[in-house]
Amino acid sequence: MEVSGTIPAIAQSFKARQQPWALIVDENYGEGSAREHAALQPRFYGCALILARSFARIHETNLKKQGVLPLWFVNKADYSRIGSGDIIETVGLADTIRRVPDASIKIRVTKLDGEVFNIETNHTMSSDQLKWLEAGSALNYIRSQI
Repeated sequence: MEVSGTIPAIAQSFKARQQPWALIVDENYGEGSAREHAALQPRFYGCALILARSFARIHETNLKKQGVLPLWFVNKADYSRIGSGDIIETVGLADTIRRVPDASIKIRVTKLDGEVFNIETNHTMSSDQLKWLEAGSALNYIRSQI
């Protein structure tokens, strides 16, 4: 399924059909958007993860607080291998959340023509931040502990 339009318009259609989605972005994603509310829009529209060549430091932290998983390409050239309409799935996320030793997260990509391959990723999530992710956000986690 080819997808086109603005990110907010596409995100609204995915949210309306309760379909999780992801952003695949280039270098220094979130630059100039260090405010907390810049990470709220992806969360509000149901963005599950953002896979980037690199993140602006403060924005990456804000995404974590909002329960959006920021992942880094291990090989930055893999950015060019993912296209609009490709289906992506996480491999190893459950093990990472459970803190299984040496767990890693890969992205399985299914191209429109049926080709399937995996992409290696890194994350900078601490043990506490993984709890936030599992709860849906830092505030959700804090609320669950009261």
